[in-house]
Amino acid sequence: MTPFGALQGVTVVDLTRMLSGPYATMMLADHGARVIKVETFAGDTTRTLGPYMADDELKLFCGYFQSVNRNKESIVVDLHSAAGRKIVQDLCRTADVVVNNFRPGVMQAMGLGFAELKALNPRIILANLSGFGDDPENPSPYRDWPAYDVVAQAMGGVIGITGPDKDTPTKVGPGVGDIFPGALLAFGIVSALLHAFRTGEGQEVEVAMYDAVVALCERAVYQHTFQGVVPGPEGQVHPFVSPFGIFRAADGAVALACQENNYFRELATALEEPGWLADARFATKQSRSAHRVALNALVSARIARSTKAELTKLLGGRVAYGAVQTVDEIVRDPHVAARGLLAEVEQPGAPRKARIVNTPVRLSKTPGGVHRRAPYLGEQTEAVLTAVGYAAPAIDELRRDGVVASFEEADDRDAQPV
Repeated sequence: MTPFGALQGVTVVDLTRMLSGPYATMMLADHGARVIKVETFAGDTTRTLGPYMADDELKLFCGYFQSVNRNKESIVVDLHSAAGRKIVQDLCRTADVVVNNFRPGVMQAMGLGFAELKALNPRIILANLSGFGDDPENPSPYRDWPAYDVVAQAMGGVIGITGPDKDTPTKVGPGVGDIFPGALLAFGIVSALLHAFRTGEGQEVEVAMYDAVVALCERAVYQHTFQGVVPGPEGQVHPFVSPFGIFRAADGAVALACQENNYFRELATALEEPGWLADARFATKQSRSAHRVALNALVSARIARSTKAELTKLLGGRVAYGAVQTVDEIVRDPHVAARGLLAEVEQPGAPRKARIVNTPVRLSKTPGGVHRRAPYLGEQTEAVLTAVGYAAPAIDELRRDGVVASFEEADDRDAQPV
């Protein structure tokens, strides 16, 4: 790959799988870090979770894997073997970062804990992502519990404040219980890299999925402290400002955030509702909050009389407004094209390219982005091992012993992982 991005020159040994950890390393890879994904012989589970393109003849990896593993390299190593663990140690001697989302204690059991890695490389950063953290001095009572997105959403508070009413707590659609912890881990890694570059000192970075989701729900915590309430599902509107939320139009729904005085005046004027401005209950931001139930009812009734297109013409650009869009509308939105928000990458086995989300983090001097499809399983095994000093006969022996595997691509139509 041609070097690019602000993290050019940073090498990451990626021991993660599923979504949370791979999302963190994806963010690093999108901005130029060399991410070496270490996989089992079966590969990351998400390679085969789906969905596949209907015309994909090879099915080497699905959309899930392609989306969050672009820009990465893949090597196949048996971490249950001493020789396999030594390979990872050899990678870490010159790497900057090691990332894992194993359960607590697994890295130490494999001889890859921070003490062992620091002895090999004092500058190494070990990043750990788990459900409930791995602080040996202050262990969580849930330390050994497995966790996935829905568990983090449930225990961390997202589900408890989402849904139409108190009897219908609702999971958030995107995997925020994975993605937000992953994004925080990437931030922690870059922070630790800055420290390491300044001082030569490595350190551990840790994010617990539970902790991250509690941080995502920060509003519920201060509501509980300042108001003495236990927030529940908020429905489609804000719990204490108005008008702010989702309102049904004649043919769909729109979002409004018009709690500020200037936006509220514009909203009433654009919708030809002078009575709202004359009503003393709605004269200030504070009074609109106090009378939000009545105001939301009036706004809902007015919005319901217009289509999304009509509302966009009336309100777009004048107030904080947006129509609720589905993905087929998003991919056609001129904003998405102008911002380069979608990227197309090769999908081996399919006659057309795959479209995935590009990085939303834009740097003016060192732009990142999607530069390469996700890797075949073990596609770079030989190249990576050669780069850290393994001679060809040694690699062949490791392959014969079942310690490593490579992807041998004889023909696009017949390519299969070894």
